[in-house]
Amino acid sequence: MTAALAYREAVARLTAAGLPDAARDARLLMAHALEISADRVMLALHDPLPEAAAMRLEEAVTARLARQPVSQITGQRQFWGRSFRVTRDVLDPRPETETLVAEALAAPFSRILDLGTGSGAILLTLLAERSGATGIATDLSDAALEVARGNAVALGLTDRASFLQGDWFAPISGRFDLIVSNPPYIAADEMAGLSPEVREWEPHLALTPGGDGLDAYRAIAAGARDHLLPQGRLLVEIGPTQGAAVAALFTAAGLAQARILTDLDNRHRVVSAIAPQ
Repeated sequence: MTAALAYREAVARLTAAGLPDAARDARLLMAHALEISADRVMLALHDPLPEAAAMRLEEAVTARLARQPVSQITGQRQFWGRSFRVTRDVLDPRPETETLVAEALAAPFSRILDLGTGSGAILLTLLAERSGATGIATDLSDAALEVARGNAVALGLTDRASFLQGDWFAPISGRFDLIVSNPPYIAADEMAGLSPEVREWEPHLALTPGGDGLDAYRAIAAGARDHLLPQGRLLVEIGPTQGAAVAALFTAAGLAQARILTDLDNRHRVVSAIAPQ
């Protein structure tokens, strides 16, 4: 069997299962099976498909038909031009989170705190983009921290990134000029409406705090002033309906200049605020 025939069959099976972006998924799964980069797949389609690659492709397509996310199957996700290891213990870094990264990079910083780091994608991206910066990340999940530490090793950032287990600010002392977070924000009654890829495969601890979805922001607001330097910035990702509520929480906690920022789809995506002088 040629790789081209196997690719066409994979696209057909994924399409028949009603999966969106079937061709894209098949290309990424074929790259995984052939152990090549995704941009080389089309060049490899005229070659015979090795038996080992055919087995890897079958396993990958079967997993995708079970609605496992492609990034978990391949173990990798691209974010801000870099590859991050992804497992079932962390959220899949998403393009909309790059809105937060872009805003963070819009002003100088030297010491970062990343709350609920997951894969480490936010902290490590910011450190990679700012060679003089250092950072600390927290997460409640030891398994997530292990993934983040591995990503720090892969990106050569272990000398500037530290990872601590604990709930929000609990393991943290000192102050920072930038605090970032993509916390769990899905309300309990919204969980059933999530796609199977998210609801059944991503860690619920990182998706929802239960209730109205705002508990993480309450905790972050309560501790932010004690951990920000004067004029230090706080940036958090939000759900598209939560901007006003989160901005109000930050203002009530004594933070200044609360702003709601939109992503490329013009949806509310980030709330920013600064510590007073």
